[in-house]
Amino acid sequence: MKRRYAIPLAIMAGVLVIIGALSWLLLSRFESSFALDPVSIASASLDGLREQNRLTVFSASYNATVTTAVSRMGLSARKTLIMPGSVRYEVDLAKLDAENVRWDETTKTLSVEMPPIEIARPEVRIDRIQSYDDGGILMALTDAEKTLDDANRKKGVAELAKQAKNPLQMRLARDAARRAVESSFVLPLRAAGLDAKVDAFFAFERGAANTDRWDVSRSIKDVLVDKEKQGAK
Repeated sequence: MKRRYAIPLAIMAGVLVIIGALSWLLLSRFESSFALDPVSIASASLDGLREQNRLTVFSASYNATVTTAVSRMGLSARKTLIMPGSVRYEVDLAKLDAENVRWDETTKTLSVEMPPIEIARPEVRIDRIQSYDDGGILMALTDAEKTLDDANRKKGVAELAKQAKNPLQMRLARDAARRAVESSFVLPLRAAGLDAKVDAFFAFERGAANTDRWDVSRSIKDVLVDKEKQGAK
């Protein structure tokens, strides 16, 4: 009886071994074909960023104080305007493409060259504008007041935009932009279990110190093109 069952059992064991080997081989191929790589993830993150178009990374409030004077018919009038307003600092993500994103396999670093910070047109707080005038006779007899108001509003908006360009606020805006862009790339990488760093910077910040590293890294566009060529073979 033992001998009669020994052969079928041996055959069954052999079949199970073959099935197990085939299953392991298929599973290995399946896993390798869907292996997560930083370049593919970075490419997907880039597409998501570009869809956002303009990203507001920072905002600040300012106060502009401007004065305009006019003279007519031997009379003069002066008007001072205090104009509060806010300014948005934005990054046009549509200008970010695959050439600006590079992967360095040696250091496991994804470098992102960001578009420059753009300052949106100041938003004036009309309900909080204050004005002071001197020259009631001229303003009563002519349209001097309208002329003064128009000139002061134009000066006020220009002054708000000028204040927004001060070095401290620009630095804060750039820091905020770096954090936002780096998070957009690093979070998907970490979610996939990949240990990679993201270095976001502006073109003027890339000095001689990291030019060499940029040269040896490859843009994700080039890497993806090579992958497509290899897949076609």
